[in-house]
Amino acid sequence: MVDWIPIIFVTFKFLVLGTGMFFAIKWHYDQGKKEKERRAVLRAGAKVAALFVLSLLVLGLVTFIVIRMLGMDLTFP
Repeated sequence: MVDWIPIIFVTFKFLVLGTGMFFAIKWHYDQGKKEKERRAVLRAGAKVAALFVLSLLVLGLVTFIVIRMLGMDLTFP
């Protein structure tokens, strides 16, 4: 028999994230249209992208340090 919990939760997750992404893109598009200043919107987008990449690198480094502290094996088979 099929376990329905993961199917329901994954579907709900995609719906919530998809709706959030739609309204975020719409809001940024409307802000860029309202200000008529494309450079400011692009600059803000670049800052957010840089912050995301930096936080991703920090998270990877922290994960690596915690795994090493716990003594887990990090070698590939």
